[in-house]
Amino acid sequence: MKCIKNLIEKIENEKIIEISTDEQLEKICERSSVDYSENSKTMKIVNEIEKNISGLSPQKADEYISQLTEKFDGVQMKNFRVSSDEFLEAEKIISQSTESKAFIKAINVAYENISTFHQLQKKENIQKITTSAGVKCWQEFRAIEKVGLYIPAGTAPLFSTVLMLAIPAQIAGCRKKILCTPPNNEGKVAPEILYVAQKCGIDEIYKIGGAQAIFTMAYGTQQVPKVDKIFGPGNSFVTAAKMKISSFSAIDMPAGPSEVLVIADENANEIFIAADLLSQAEHGTDSQSVLVCSSVAKAKKVFEEISLQLETLPRKDIAKKSLENSFCIIAKNTDEMIKISNIYAPEHLILQVENWETIVSQITNAGSVFCGKYSCESLGDYATGTNHTLPTSGFAKNYSGVNLMSFGKMITFQEVSKKGIDELGELVEIMAKREALDGHANAVKVRRENI
Repeated sequence: MKCIKNLIEKIENEKIIEISTDEQLEKICERSSVDYSENSKTMKIVNEIEKNISGLSPQKADEYISQLTEKFDGVQMKNFRVSSDEFLEAEKIISQSTESKAFIKAINVAYENISTFHQLQKKENIQKITTSAGVKCWQEFRAIEKVGLYIPAGTAPLFSTVLMLAIPAQIAGCRKKILCTPPNNEGKVAPEILYVAQKCGIDEIYKIGGAQAIFTMAYGTQQVPKVDKIFGPGNSFVTAAKMKISSFSAIDMPAGPSEVLVIADENANEIFIAADLLSQAEHGTDSQSVLVCSSVAKAKKVFEEISLQLETLPRKDIAKKSLENSFCIIAKNTDEMIKISNIYAPEHLILQVENWETIVSQITNAGSVFCGKYSCESLGDYATGTNHTLPTSGFAKNYSGVNLMSFGKMITFQEVSKKGIDELGELVEIMAKREALDGHANAVKVRRENI
């Protein structure tokens, strides 16, 4: 295997790194992570925010959040909740824009596709089964009652993430759904976010961003209710805040910069590959695009196409910086390509190979997989129906992406009759006493004695 550590430089022999061991490969696949240690700059800022929001009275906490909003978002604000007038204004802006019909149609199609896919994820309640004579067991689905959704709005308002989080929450039946998103310098939320949120049945929207939004939903204040689980991507401060609250409040998953890995054989289309790598690179300067291909000659063709397409992108400066931190690995065969991908464990995996059907069973670590030359990541990000809230930074090795079950849980039930306790009681007493849990044994014993 050979590694090229920069996707925008010309390939020269001295820039190709030979990979001879698995240890070298794992080292190359490591992400350049943010320092989340307690003494890091990021964590010190986040700790200070948490201390104030959790330690102040609900009213004082809101006042403190107002100060942070002015500091970080450049706008003075006392009331965070989006008003009904703001929803009406957003709907008017969307409906009267020159592209309104096309945008509304796009949202409606995406909404239907995402709803259809997530409806199919509904878990049927497990019917009562008899495990022993007189013993019946079953499971039933219950939605998480109160969920908080965080929607970033830095370089662009991510209304698509509203669809991805709010639709499964709606289908699951979450009783209360609130959303936090940063305001712009006029103290407003992007009309696209408000329009989509209203369509998806969001109950309340609060103009709060950053780590303070996460802590506000986790602890609750006078204005913002406390929730049971928090969802949504964000920057390093948002991620740090989610890590902090995960000890007492549920989160969807650890998050990091967005990433894609493209596996390409000799027949893959260089134009498509370059477009996929660039579409990921434009997310942010810390995003990563990885190419795993079959030859240096193929890599050269892709790099040439990247250079051409890069110049046409409005966000080319962001993409260029991201590509400087990206890399390409030349692999001998498909098996080696899959091995590299499984070690990297990408958020998005694109299979630009012939007969991709023969290799999907070998993929063990990936957030979402795009199969075949026409399956670009952009389609999944918006409208195929799959969810784009996915594990990053290698967490695809042990986390799933957001799905319907993320918004609920299965509760187990059991019913034991007289016959059932007679059947199992003596066995349980023996087991409990062997673990020195005599109280457990006694709870069975008193019932057996009173049958």
